[in-house]
Amino acid sequence: MRNLDIFEQSKKYMPGGVNSPVRAYKDVSVSPPIIKKGKGAYIYDEDGNKYIDFVCAWGPMILGHCDDDVVKAIQNTAVSAIAFGAPTELELKLAKHICSTVDNVDMIRMVNSGTEATMSAVKLARGYTGKNKIIKFAGCYHGHAEGFLVEAGSGVLTEGIPGSAGVPKESIVHTLIANYNDIGSVEKLFEKYGDDIACIIIEPVAGNMGVIPAQKEFLVGLRNLCDKYKSLLIFDEVMSGFRVAYKGAQSIYNVAPDLITYAKIMGGGLPCGAYGGKREIMELLSPMGPVYQAGTMSGNPVVMAAGYETLTKLYNNPIVYENMENLSEKLKIGLLKIAKEKNIPMVVNRCGSMITAFFTKNKEVRTFEDAKTCDVKLFSRYFEHMIKSGVNIAPSQFEAIFLNVKHTQDDIEKFLEAFKSFTV
Repeated sequence: MRNLDIFEQSKKYMPGGVNSPVRAYKDVSVSPPIIKKGKGAYIYDEDGNKYIDFVCAWGPMILGHCDDDVVKAIQNTAVSAIAFGAPTELELKLAKHICSTVDNVDMIRMVNSGTEATMSAVKLARGYTGKNKIIKFAGCYHGHAEGFLVEAGSGVLTEGIPGSAGVPKESIVHTLIANYNDIGSVEKLFEKYGDDIACIIIEPVAGNMGVIPAQKEFLVGLRNLCDKYKSLLIFDEVMSGFRVAYKGAQSIYNVAPDLITYAKIMGGGLPCGAYGGKREIMELLSPMGPVYQAGTMSGNPVVMAAGYETLTKLYNNPIVYENMENLSEKLKIGLLKIAKEKNIPMVVNRCGSMITAFFTKNKEVRTFEDAKTCDVKLFSRYFEHMIKSGVNIAPSQFEAIFLNVKHTQDDIEKFLEAFKSFTV
């Protein structure tokens, strides 16, 4: 079957024909390619088209599609172990590796997604502090748990949804919204609610209003406020963890969170998440403590094998981060140069191998309000041109471009050549 036929039939059996909203390409003028296979930096659709892939499964495929070693680890494990709902040595190997190679993670709890990780970390913060309220930031997305679906960035922003139907007001009454990179807005919330704020949760490198790195002094300010009011600081590194650097954004900023959440890369392409942090906090989790959280498939052996192979390969080959850094910087410089030549208003933000080209007349994009100044119609035309040119990017102005270790100089040059032929 061809791309369009599969997509049209899918609409009969899945809402919008997809299992995650942005895949439907609702806000761009083309139908989504139906992906058949991937290898390295490339994916192929059912019509036989080849694309240079800069979505990378929304970040996880940092080693490229179907990395030989990861595939072998999955195959070797699946022969004898698919699921037990019981302890395995594989989950110990991955947990031990993360705790011994990542800062500020004494203990870790495996889950199955980023949403599970963030919602569980917040529950744990509430259990530890005995407080109720949380602070999140406009434009940051922490999954689809009810308390997070306020000013939630890319997904709801791309779809034009102010929050989400089906979320009672009671579910978000304890969620306070501050402005990203604006410490004053956070201070005001603490002055008013400080006695009942359990935690701040933040993407230290925001990726769901487009890529917007936090300012160092802003994160330091958050750390100081949490210390002053005895609240916890949670870094949501679902996207940035093991990507912007092996040890994540916390190593770039040298700011220590109390809890950290992971997903995406740590599963090697399979569904996986985790949250970890200081031992005294983590030991409050059941069965050691009173904070209950469980999951039948948590620590699944096949997933643990893929994750362990991915993370050890990254850890043992730090040169890959330098290579992705160089290619990402080349892409950023090239985009800005071409945009200037073509008189296209553009700001390009980058952190490691995460990039967003914002189609805006602003001189910089540092906040959610800045991101919302983008010309989404111009982005839509740009997206259609790029996908037709064989370059796969996310179908949303408010998402990231991701590089993987298999991308080459030639791939970056082809990206820039495609952009150069874009007519406004």
